[in-house]
Amino acid sequence: MNPRVPYLREKTSKLTVSSGVYIMKDKNGNIIYIGKAKNLHKRVSSYFRENPSHTPKVSAMVSNVYDYDFIVTDSEYEALLLECSLIKQHKPKYNILLKDDKGYHYIRISDGEYPRITAEKNTLQSGKYLGPYTSGTVAKETADEANRVFMLPTCNRRFPQDFRKSRPCLNYHIKTCMGVCSGKVSRKEYADIIKQAESFMKNGSSESLKRMEKEMNIASENLEFEKAAVLRDRINAVRKATEKQKIINSSINNADIIGTAEFHKGVCISVLIYRHNRLYDKAVFEFETTDIDEDILSQFMMQYYYNKTDIPKIIITDHIPSDYSLIEEMLNTQSDGKVKITTPKGRQTELLRLAKSNSAEYAAIKNNRTGKEIIAVEQLGQVLGLDKPPQYIEAYDISNLSSESIVAGMVVFENGRPLKKAYKRFTIKEIQYQNDYESMYEVLTRRLKHIINQDGDEYFNRTPDLILLDGGKGHVNTITSLVRELGLNIKVFGMVKNDKHRTRAIASGGNEIQINHLHPAFMLITGIQDEVHRFSVNYMHSKHKKKTYFSELMSVHGIGEKKSEKILLKYKTKENLKNATPEDLSVTAGINIDTARELWEIIQNM
Repeated sequence: MNPRVPYLREKTSKLTVSSGVYIMKDKNGNIIYIGKAKNLHKRVSSYFRENPSHTPKVSAMVSNVYDYDFIVTDSEYEALLLECSLIKQHKPKYNILLKDDKGYHYIRISDGEYPRITAEKNTLQSGKYLGPYTSGTVAKETADEANRVFMLPTCNRRFPQDFRKSRPCLNYHIKTCMGVCSGKVSRKEYADIIKQAESFMKNGSSESLKRMEKEMNIASENLEFEKAAVLRDRINAVRKATEKQKIINSSINNADIIGTAEFHKGVCISVLIYRHNRLYDKAVFEFETTDIDEDILSQFMMQYYYNKTDIPKIIITDHIPSDYSLIEEMLNTQSDGKVKITTPKGRQTELLRLAKSNSAEYAAIKNNRTGKEIIAVEQLGQVLGLDKPPQYIEAYDISNLSSESIVAGMVVFENGRPLKKAYKRFTIKEIQYQNDYESMYEVLTRRLKHIINQDGDEYFNRTPDLILLDGGKGHVNTITSLVRELGLNIKVFGMVKNDKHRTRAIASGGNEIQINHLHPAFMLITGIQDEVHRFSVNYMHSKHKKKTYFSELMSVHGIGEKKSEKILLKYKTKENLKNATPEDLSVTAGINIDTARELWEIIQNM
């Protein structure tokens, strides 16, 4: 416990009930956490009350607080702005701190008589720059698309110095370059094309098409048919590029689409930036969660949009952030018009899925996982109503042959993948007849007591985020009661099969949850159910086979249970057992040679 808590409680008892910002400091005076509050007294008191139910990270923060400062504001909105500003200045250890993993990227239109369009990582060279873009991929793809659509040169030749020095390259013959090297394209004509390409990159296809169609009609009226034909081909190229990329030909005019993906170390957030009916840019952020702030999205949006000048008219997210009214007020103040935060409608749902996929793929690269695995775990957490995605899942299945060889298998999935070194096998000890409920109760009792007593290996001592049982609501109710009796906070659900023994739904205590419409989550549950069934059945067969061997070995006079066990432990497999000589068996079991020969004949016929 922090020895300064009595002093901090006394100080807080006199704290104002006004809104404001509180600034937690350690013994060296370093700022370790900054927060805002509608009621400073109520919020700060929650950290130092007796018997707090803090998360581990909040407890760690409180244990390091030596003192705190506060700044009173006139409103909660002013507190929000001040909190954003102070967090950006001081970057406290326990606040959510965004990590923009990418630098800035630009599209350069070079100087000279015949400028080139290229993607660049900086602005060191002379020329005109578009951007900055946070995504290097978006910058490069945009530059490449402009060069292809407008048939601009991408070779190393210099113009006009290299006019007519050699034949046009392959790009000219496959119609991806207009052949400037032939010397037939004037500076004025080339400058007009560069302007069209710049407009295409800045404003998307719609404005470019309107302007080029107008120029084509004028050229046709002036009987400049060759120029009109070139413009016609260029218009067709722009339309083809637009049709090919749904993200360019979007009905979203001016919006940010924010998609999140949680993983075991933190959160990745993707912002797809749509401007002028096209995907203009993409920003990806990674940060560690602190467990202090309830709504990660709310904290992210405050920091991301604070003092930002390019504010969209609409921001689409998978849920409305807790401080959305304050955030909207901040955005409206920073922008020219009203900004709306909303959840997706219609085709926007597909765009949000795209944003979440970007976040998931980024998180996957960072954590050696696939995007599908991360999305599956996130979907599963959402459909089950969990506070966070279940990163560590244990699943159980009972397997038996009538009342013989009753066993259970436990498999573990961590971050959507099997963790085979954590698998466990159980032999049912207390139940002598076939009863899946009582067998499951025995197994989970033995397993969960290792968590309470912390007397197992590193996996047995670990508390799972989720327990899945191969069975319906009866199994769930039985084990949920056990978990509650033991004082543990673990969510329990069942995996229900159809008449073809395939996954059908998830069972809770009172009803079934359908998940077949959530493909990644459905495939994850199916994989878990198949794996735990395979593992438990294999163990049951091995136990049954061992019992069969025992009974056959013990049919020989002079061979009891202990000697049978010695033999099976020594040779392990049926093949090794058959290869053993009578002399080997005599030494292993400690029996005379005549008994060993009789035993050898039994083994050969097994």
